[in-house]
Amino acid sequence: MPETLLDVRNLVTAFDTDAGQMTAVDGVDFTVSKGRTLGLVGESGCGKSVTALSIIRLLPQPMGKILDGQILFDGTDLRTVADPEMHRIRGGHIGMVFQEPLTALNPVHRIGHQLSEVFLLHMDISKAEAWERSIEILKKVGIPSPEVRVSEYPHQLSGGMRQRVVIAMALACKPSLLIADEPTTALDVTIQAQILELMKDLQSEMGMSIIMITHDLGVIAETCDDVVVMYAGRVAERGSVDDIFNRPGHLYTKGLLESIPRLDIERKSRLKTIKGYVPGLMDLPVGARFAPRSPHPEAPAYLESEAYRSERPGLIEVEPGHWVEDHPVVRVDQMPA
Repeated sequence: MPETLLDVRNLVTAFDTDAGQMTAVDGVDFTVSKGRTLGLVGESGCGKSVTALSIIRLLPQPMGKILDGQILFDGTDLRTVADPEMHRIRGGHIGMVFQEPLTALNPVHRIGHQLSEVFLLHMDISKAEAWERSIEILKKVGIPSPEVRVSEYPHQLSGGMRQRVVIAMALACKPSLLIADEPTTALDVTIQAQILELMKDLQSEMGMSIIMITHDLGVIAETCDDVVVMYAGRVAERGSVDDIFNRPGHLYTKGLLESIPRLDIERKSRLKTIKGYVPGLMDLPVGARFAPRSPHPEAPAYLESEAYRSERPGLIEVEPGHWVEDHPVVRVDQMPA
């Protein structure tokens, strides 16, 4: 078995609002093995990005807070680490690629200045050496003429090149874990493929682990070894890519896979969808949260039951390493033939 790098246990993250406390991540568990890629997948608002921000302790303050759980990174609980040490870990040992590169980069500073800052914060080197290292890392991520690009501003670069710069910043100190939050959003398909290939090449070269956060199942299939499917702040299913794509155990996972456009279906036929809506964060039930959208014939009766209001389903291991939320109305193998 691969050695575990990150072990997230019962993570609970909430936000204080004028309407009360909203729980965005509710008892999430998963592990990331060394040298492997874990995909976090689910609809917008399911808690993927909040999970990532919780890991690196960059939740919006003072509203965001981790209420419970452990975040064990190489054996150290990041929840208990002092701020100066967390500052060293963040960027030095854990890199983050944020969702939108134009907002992740400072528009009034040159690319080289922003990259140099990463080296100066985490290494005892001179400004001149930091500048040279900035050119080297830009070359490593495939940016042409890096000696010229270091003196340019973010708005002078294309979307794909800005994304490469953000990846370069995240990888500058050779972290053991890279968290990539929607790294191909707003890029055309050709550039998407280049960015994903770049990340795979750098992972192979540096031996790092990756958490890939996306709602794009195609990206998951292309890049990930293991997958966590999230729904309404909880883990609905987790397992290997083979488990999730070939033997989905949760009706939500099955619905996501069936909603992907396919080339082998009849032309102009209606795409499959998952009926209903994701529940609001202020109105989350204790029971199986996918039940209101479940096609299981017993779902309506379950929604009226006391169990839906008071009993939280756990996860059951349906095959080695493949875990699914344990309630009949959300499990594929419990659907009537």
